Amino acid sequence: MNPQYTVLARRFRPQTFTEVVGQERVAQTLRNAIHEGRVAHAYLFTGARGVGKTSMARIFAKALNCPETKDGVPCNVCEQCRSISVGQDVDVSEIDGASNRGIDDIRSLRANVNIKSMRSKYKIYIIDEVHMLTKEAFNALLKTLEEPPPMVKFIFCTTEPNKVPDTILSRCQRFDFGTISTDNITIRLRQLAEAEGFQVDEAALDLVARRAAGSMRDSQSLFDQLLAFGSEHITSADVHRLLGTAPDDRLIDLVDSLIERRRDEALGRLDAALREGVQLEAFTDQLVAYFRDLMVAACGAVDVPLLSVSSECGPVLKRQADHWGLQTVVTAMQILAEAKSRMQRVSYGRVLAELALVRISLLEDLDQLDDLIAHLKGGVSSLPTATVGTSGRAGSISSPPPPALKSLTSELAQKKNDIPQRSVAAVAPSQTASQPESSSKSLPSIEWKSGCGKELQSAIATRLNDMTGASVRRATVIAIIEPNILEFSLPMNYDVERKTLDRPDAVARLEATIAELVGRPIRVQFRSTEAVETAIKQSPTAPAQRNQIIDEPEDPYLQDVTRTFNVKSWKVKELVPEAGEADSPETAAE
Repeated sequence: MNPQYTVLARRFRPQTFTEVVGQERVAQTLRNAIHEGRVAHAYLFTGARGVGKTSMARIFAKALNCPETKDGVPCNVCEQCRSISVGQDVDVSEIDGASNRGIDDIRSLRANVNIKSMRSKYKIYIIDEVHMLTKEAFNALLKTLEEPPPMVKFIFCTTEPNKVPDTILSRCQRFDFGTISTDNITIRLRQLAEAEGFQVDEAALDLVARRAAGSMRDSQSLFDQLLAFGSEHITSADVHRLLGTAPDDRLIDLVDSLIERRRDEALGRLDAALREGVQLEAFTDQLVAYFRDLMVAACGAVDVPLLSVSSECGPVLKRQADHWGLQTVVTAMQILAEAKSRMQRVSYGRVLAELALVRISLLEDLDQLDDLIAHLKGGVSSLPTATVGTSGRAGSISSPPPPALKSLTSELAQKKNDIPQRSVAAVAPSQTASQPESSSKSLPSIEWKSGCGKELQSAIATRLNDMTGASVRRATVIAIIEPNILEFSLPMNYDVERKTLDRPDAVARLEATIAELVGRPIRVQFRSTEAVETAIKQSPTAPAQRNQIIDEPEDPYLQDVTRTFNVKSWKVKELVPEAGEADSPETAAE
């Protein structure tokens, strides 16, 4: 046991701008600022964890204070460089924003900021996780940050810039650090393995780099654990045992089972993986990433790197994606992602994973369903032949569409065939009048004759037990105005419901229901009548009057108007109609 051992992330921490992997743009900008003397008083470094923010801040501090700096590059030999590298320089203060987040800590900083630096050119404050400062602490820092002493520089580092107040952001030069590519992480890990004297397979390095998800520090921590776990020669199997993950071929075989709808085999492969030490959460993460790679392959994005398997598996992913289709891949990914989200809150995670696999195996070829629907919408009577392979592997044979697909296409075709019939009845009613009255398969239950409106109204409202039926109930008159036309009259105060009934879908439902009731195609239409026709009714015992005074109208709409505007009475005048016009009462409030 070596008591002086330090972790890889600290021993191999970058010491120059060129050693910070994947952040060349930021490094070049900072070097140019030093070289040209355009150094700002405050900087904000943002990005994911482990991408080099704090390391870059230290290197920048060394480049500012090193007496031997050349072209913005510190010497890393002088006393200032060595003390800054280990975080012990008196003129460079590293503050943890998570533990020194209160207003008292910032007041102490403000009290010391005017004290001249001891031996260096600049006095530099590096505040890590600056977003953890309290609102009061940020307010106390504002004035100092806006007008600091000329030889004071601030460098803020954070993973959550959205939590930093805009007043702070506007006073800093911001640099966004991107995630590090898998190839760059692999190259760096290979250098660490050679420096440590270990032989590590390329497949193992690639696995660790992909698992790090763009974080160099995470990859170094995993690699350090791997070196302690394995022997002098480390293979990909050692990585899988350490991380509790499954190899690439296990993922490929499981997805092939899902594509071919072999549910028993898919569940058996999951059980075998768990019995061999694969962790359920890690395995689920791998499957989600695998479906993501399938989606990328189905979209044809050949330049986008894979996250779940090595690049050598690209042809296999392309075959599976082409066989399954983009729509099915996306749906499968949504099912598994939903299961993964629920697994974090329950104790029966394996059951949810198995349920997700079975649901995925039940998916039909959704891409072909889209094609069939497009053909039906285009008016094509013959359905295209659906090809569903019995195997996801090369050389698979085609088979007829599954029963669920046949059922859906038959239903869509029937609905498509129904549409022209209703359209013909609506366009040419005179032609439909000559058709036999018994066009429906079922016998009519209501005789189509004058005066059947009330009976039809009751039957329609009973059958359509929804908003359409409720609107039909409010119709005041239902009359046959032509041999095959039924007209619904609704009061003006129900004009919204008349427009609702006049929608194409509602009209189609009404016409189909009426045709079933009377045994012949019927076209419906709607008109609005004056509200007073149904609102103000004469007493059955009183004689009809052309002029009358009403104190309490029966119509709910007029009752609301009476209460709102404190109307005492209503005067009704019946206008003398012109030739060919119906009587039209006129109402006035007093």
